[in-house]
Amino acid sequence: MANYLEIKNVSDGYLSKVRQDLKFKTGNFVWKIFFNIPLNPATVNNQNLTVTNAAGKPLSTSISYNPDTHAIEISPREAYAQGESYFLHVNKMVESRGGQRLKDEISIEFAV
Repeated sequence: MANYLEIKNVSDGYLSKVRQDLKFKTGNFVWKIFFNIPLNPATVNNQNLTVTNAAGKPLSTSISYNPDTHAIEISPREAYAQGESYFLHVNKMVESRGGQRLKDEISIEFAV
């Protein structure tokens, strides 16, 4: 399967965890982040998970959490621009249901 995103940079130690599973090329793809334990849904929000453009301006996104699969979905409210670079940020304030926060911030630079 062809890669439709160019993954330009990933936080240390996380590159092996980033995969593409796109059926067709679109500027409205959804990021899915899977965790191995339940999360505190109150910490899954637009302050703790952001997508920014190369200039650091936040994009409007919709964020949801599925407690059954422990997965976060982040989708843009407007299509990503072709040929532009973006950053997906997950900060350390995302926490488990038991109150443990992420050890490191995760950042993925990608181009459409």
